[in-house]
Amino acid sequence: MAISAPLALNITAVAPDPALLDLPWNLPLEDWPESVLVGLPRGISRHTVRFVGLSGQVVAVKETREHYARHEYQLLRLLNRLDVPCVQPAAVITGRRDVNGEELECALVTRHLKFSLPYRALYSQTLRPDTATRLVDALAVLLVRLHLVGFFWGDVSLSNTLFRRDAGSFAAYLVDAETGELHDTLSDGQREHDLEIARVNIAGEFFDLQAGGLADEDLDPLPISELIITRYRTLWAELTGSESFASEERWRVDARVRRLNELGFDVGELAITTDFDGTTVQLQPKVVDAGHHQRRLIRLTGLDAQENQARRLLNDLDSYRAATDQQAADEELVAHQWLTRVFEPVIHAVPRELSRKLEPAEIFHEVLEHRWLLAEREMRDIPLDEAVQSYISEVLAHRRDEASFIGTATQAIPQSSRHPEELD
Repeated sequence: MAISAPLALNITAVAPDPALLDLPWNLPLEDWPESVLVGLPRGISRHTVRFVGLSGQVVAVKETREHYARHEYQLLRLLNRLDVPCVQPAAVITGRRDVNGEELECALVTRHLKFSLPYRALYSQTLRPDTATRLVDALAVLLVRLHLVGFFWGDVSLSNTLFRRDAGSFAAYLVDAETGELHDTLSDGQREHDLEIARVNIAGEFFDLQAGGLADEDLDPLPISELIITRYRTLWAELTGSESFASEERWRVDARVRRLNELGFDVGELAITTDFDGTTVQLQPKVVDAGHHQRRLIRLTGLDAQENQARRLLNDLDSYRAATDQQAADEELVAHQWLTRVFEPVIHAVPRELSRKLEPAEIFHEVLEHRWLLAEREMRDIPLDEAVQSYISEVLAHRRDEASFIGTATQAIPQSSRHPEELD
């Protein structure tokens, strides 16, 4: 839907928000007053980007050429329909002119992904090698998911990605699709081209951090940048590769499905063929989709979490089931008990003023981690209530608010010449 406004302003959106008309579109984005801006950490971008409060939400506004804005808007809509992790497009603004009637660049508006941060905001003082590895792992999973639906990125980098904490790991989301293309399938050459772009960009980003003294001295950018290739190829082979085995080894079919589930993918269809005399079986997954643990958690509890968070919560659910001797009970009934007797009391115990620091699923995960650390330190079993109170006072109270960093102006993540925000 497109609506027109004074000064020939045109807003293209599925459901246009009237509040968009109140923004100062007659000013270049870099001149927008602080009164309309929201302070959020920004990554490095070739375009001017600002965060704005809009109808109780936060949106990102990016200035670019109209062709690229419309292209990216449509791509992001398609990727959202395909359930690929990416930001949601909100609107394209064209027809912008300044007070002198001079034409201004088009603007793309996307919804801010709550609890997400650019990679430069995911460390305190220096980027540690293990954190860098986890970021690359998350980007590899995202790239596989994009390639599975036929998306060629064309500019794979940490800077074009947002990260959300996921039970000690990270989940990656595409934030810049300007150079992307969506095909029915990708050739090996297209996939390898994206991988090479990723390797070069990641190395450059880590070298930039190192040059500014923002990376741990033990961090070697080149081996870590090579990880994107090895991790991607391993995951791609597991998801799409075929394997052969003897006909009496039928158990390997279930083993393959279980491995895919552990990686967070469901198998929609398996192609199983045998040779002429039936002595060899060939197995190949035909349809794979991400979110196995997410979907199981939603089905059982209604909780929507990241994949690793969902796996952790399901593990705790299974432990509760065993501890209460309900292995033979209906799974959904046990899940409801766990939700009301374990998960919800932990979340409700968090003071209101601290509840925006992390997502509920991440808080629960960290409580479990904290409980384990306390038990190790004190050499005794720690009741959950005690662990919760200790976690709130010793850990959560000292964390920054990751739901959104509301301030008087949008804060850019420092370049290598400046110290980063301390967000951990």
